[in-house]
Order: sequence, then C-alpha cells, then structure tokens
Amino acid sequence: MRIYLDHNATTPIRPEVVEAMQGVLRDEYGNPSSVYAEGASTRAKIEQAREEVAELLGAAPSEVRFTSGATEANNTVLFGLVEPGDHVVTTRVEHPSVAAPLAILEARGASVDWIAPDDAGCVSAADMIGTLQADTKLVSIIWANNETGSLQPVHEVAQACRARGILIHVDATQAIGKAEVDLREVPVDLLSLSAHKLGGPKGTGALIVRRGVNVPSYLVGGGQERGLRGGTENVAGIVGLGKASALAALEGADRVAEYCKLRDRLWEGISKGIPGARWNGDVNRVLRNTLNVEFEGIAGEVLLQALDLEGVALSAGAACHSGSIEPSAVLTAMGRTPEQARASLRLSVGWGVDEAQVDRAVALLSEFVPRVREVEAP
Repeated sequence: MRIYLDHNATTPIRPEVVEAMQGVLRDEYGNPSSVYAEGASTRAKIEQAREEVAELLGAAPSEVRFTSGATEANNTVLFGLVEPGDHVVTTRVEHPSVAAPLAILEARGASVDWIAPDDAGCVSAADMIGTLQADTKLVSIIWANNETGSLQPVHEVAQACRARGILIHVDATQAIGKAEVDLREVPVDLLSLSAHKLGGPKGTGALIVRRGVNVPSYLVGGGQERGLRGGTENVAGIVGLGKASALAALEGADRVAEYCKLRDRLWEGISKGIPGARWNGDVNRVLRNTLNVEFEGIAGEVLLQALDLEGVALSAGAACHSGSIEPSAVLTAMGRTPEQARASLRLSVGWGVDEAQVDRAVALLSEFVPRVREVEAP
C-alpha cells in the first residue's frame, strides 16, 4: 500500500462524496436550467450543495458562485476588477493562479505592491496595511500558503480594508477543512476555494461574493448561476463539493486535531532521527497538517524519486520547467537560497493517513537522506 503525504496537492475523494456524485450521475440527468421536473430535481441538488458550502463558510447561499475551481475564481476576481492604473496589494507567497494574473495586469499598467514574507513565510499585517493607499482598488492575500502552510494575517488585513472601504480577496483553497474559516468573523469580500483540497472532486470550486460586491462574469452566455457564470453546471462536481463541505463542517476541530497529531509525529521522527533537518516555517503560524522540511545537503527531487519507488508520495521544493530544475519562489522569498529550496520537501497529511504510515515514512527518510547526501557529497 502506498503512503500518500501530499494532501496539499490534492486529497483522496471521500467515499461519502463518491456516493453522492454517483447518485447524481446515475439519476439526475436533467438540465438544471430546464423548467420541467427533471430539471427542477437537478436544480434542487445544486441549491442543496450551495447551502452546504455556505454553512461551512458562514456565508449566505446567495453569495456562493460555483466555478471549475480556485484558479477560475481567482482569475475571475483579478481580471474582472483590476484595470490599468489601479493599485493592488498582494504578497510574494501567493499561488500562481493569483501571482500570474497580477503579473499580466501589472504589465498592462496596474500598480502592484508585492509584500515579502519573513523567514517563516508569513507577511506582516503592518506591512500590508502600511502599503494601502487612498486609491487602492484591491487587496489579494492567500489564507494559507500551499507549499509551507504558513498562515497569513487575513483577520487584521480584512479589518483594515473594511475600515478603508477597500475590497479584499482571499484565496482560502488550502485553509478550508484545515483551519477555521468563518466569514461571520472575518470581513472578506471575495473568497476562492477548490473542492479537491478538502476531499471533493477535481474540476469544481466556488467563488464567494459577498452582498453588495459586483464582479463581472468571466464566462458569459447562458445566464447560469443567476447570470454570474455562463455554462451548464457540473452538477455531480457541485454535489461532491457540497458533500465534502458538509463533512468538513461535521468533523471540524476533531479533523484538524488528528491532522496536527500526525504532522507533529512526522516532525518528531524527522528531527530526532535525521541531523541537518530544518522546518521551513513557524509551528505557531502554519496549517496543522503541513510540514515543509529542508534536508541539508541533498537534492530534494532525488530524494522524492527514491521515496516514490518505495511507495511514499510527497512534493519537492523545486519544479521542473523546460528541463531545468527551478527552486520554489515561495522558499526563496522566505530567504532560502536556491540550494536550500531544492533541498526541501513538503509533507502534508489528511484523511486516510495513520500513525503506522507516518512511522514508515520517517523510517524511509532516515534511511535515504544519508544515502543521498553520501552520493551528492563532493
């Protein structure tokens, strides 16, 4: 049996979600835009899912706009709201689906302030707030970074934006199901999420648009989602997101506590058994399922491949682009050298991981890290 420790990349779909989606695929073939019984039945499934997502997040059902995922949601907000000459504040630890659109918009004439993180991967609320201007159009901030799990000061920044009448968009994709995300407590205007990060299906997500906020449609034609997003709805995927949201609401703090126990067990085994291991982050400001570790003196992609052959899946702190190994932009923004970034691995736990799997992964790391170091030593 393989050991899956890359839940920040995607999560195994929960059996309850599969069951709910199968029922839709088998029985609910009506077009939800049709007025007859088959269409009305399918529409009811969508609206139930909308209520489940809203309940999880502390939003109103009318504020939930279904999308193909957080990438579409992020692009909808940024390309829909930001024009040449507008001022935007963001961070250096955003997901590419925020960073890349903002880079395009910056090239088109928008003014973008990119706030750097500290060495734990967290930006300062004071730095974010101090960069706000009288004419700032939008703040876009990730709730929890996908690579390090570092939590950003969303609460403080959102309060400051609300006081100044500035729109704030939050990419909460990694946080939902792993941290408390309650829009009754945090005055966020726009929030993006993906189903596959919390036990739901790939290709489905949502954009939360609070009352009074107007975001132009990114996909037009058809008038679905009350005119907010054109295209016949992915009914099975939406139902899957709804069920995954209901499970997250039901399991709540118990789920997060279990993830934390497993994550801490991983770090305890690594820190005790492998010299030269450093946690890239701050235990007090990080998702409780996420551990990003630098193993001094190794190439992370080599260690990743060796572990994969032994049945362990995780992520490296570097990515291959056009045949070259590029260090993580997030880790280098935190002050890590390219070599340190390449020596880093992300381990993220979730549903289906148990203590025996964690112990096996630690044992394999303890075996392979010295081997890789020996091979790579000058």
